[in-house]
Amino acid sequence: MDGRNRANIRPGIEVAIVLKADQRNGALTQGVVQNILTNSQFHPHGIKVRLTNGEVGRVKEILDDEK
Repeated sequence: MDGRNRANIRPGIEVAIVLKADQRNGALTQGVVQNILTNSQFHPHGIKVRLTNGEVGRVKEILDDEK
C-alpha cells in the first residue's frame, strides 16, 4: 500500500521507511510506527513517521495494514 496518504498509516502497523541518510541510495528500514510526524493528509515523498526504535523517516511501503 502507498505511504503517501496519511489516512493509510496508523500507530502499530509495520512499514518500510527511507531514513534521511539513505535517501540517495534508497535503502529501506522496516519497523512499527510509533507516531506520525507529518500533519498534512498527503506528501509526495511519503508521510514522515517515528518508529518504535526511535528512527525517523518517510514511509515508502506499508507492509502490514491488518492490525
